[in-house]
Amino acid sequence: MHAFILAGGFATRLWPLTEKRAKPLLPLAGLPILTHIVEKIPLHIPVTVSTNAAFKNGFLEWKETIDRPSLQIMIEPTFADDKKLGTNGAIAQWLRDEKITDDVLLLTGDNYLGFSIENFIASYTGNPLLAAYDIGDKHEARKFGTVILSDDGRSVAAFEEKPAEAKTTLVSTGCYIVPASSFAMLDAYAKTHPDFIGGIFEEFLRMKTRVDCFRFEECWFDIGSFETYLNATKKLVGDHLLLGDGAEMVSSMREGSVVIGQNSKVDQSTITDTVIFDDCEIVDCVLERCVIDSGCSLKGIDLTGKMIRAGTILRSLTR
Repeated sequence: MHAFILAGGFATRLWPLTEKRAKPLLPLAGLPILTHIVEKIPLHIPVTVSTNAAFKNGFLEWKETIDRPSLQIMIEPTFADDKKLGTNGAIAQWLRDEKITDDVLLLTGDNYLGFSIENFIASYTGNPLLAAYDIGDKHEARKFGTVILSDDGRSVAAFEEKPAEAKTTLVSTGCYIVPASSFAMLDAYAKTHPDFIGGIFEEFLRMKTRVDCFRFEECWFDIGSFETYLNATKKLVGDHLLLGDGAEMVSSMREGSVVIGQNSKVDQSTITDTVIFDDCEIVDCVLERCVIDSGCSLKGIDLTGKMIRAGTILRSLTR
């Protein structure tokens, strides 16, 4: 088996955090989202991460932090969202160019998976397999690929990619196994449907190919927005303070989940459910549900529900 991680999106909904950084490289509870994913993949499985030329340097730097000889970075030569190959197109091209003949563990690089990928692989019987989670809300389920199970509770009866009206609250979670026997079908489908990875499962079912489902109850997050990023942080960190190397918080009050990145300093401030990236200076501030990117300096500022661009300097004129 070979793992292929899709990490080439531009994530405009998370700007300015993703202005110069790919979403899978966003820190989540002290580690990049992508690191959380890769560390769950059994060591004997080679891993290829697919991204775009705009974020090439960031991924090459990230690779140096991972002790995994079988890790490769594939760079798609695109600098804009409308020039991408698309998820299915990128997978199909990789399969052809690298002459992949192993089954593929296919992952999306912006999903945090709380379950054991090793257990997921152990449930694979040779049919296309997807991991599904009951999100508990049909309105919310419309944002994802929805999964309707057969009476056996294991095989998939129907799959709808982002339906206008969801018939179920069970959703696909960006974790799949595509058997080598299905590569030709994927390649043909990608020529007319280069994007929307879940669509290939609709195609499998249309072509009468059995698709199996692995259900799990552990936490799962699709990090697609400011709210989901902070909610994922709160779930993983809990009511705690997480300090990076060289970080400190002095003469300050903390409430809820607070993450302070490497070499950042917080002084005389009140911080609630907030993520502060590396190399920041926060003095005499009140921050609630904020994300402060690297290298920011804030003094005498009150903010609620804001994402602050890297390198921002803000000073109060009244304190």
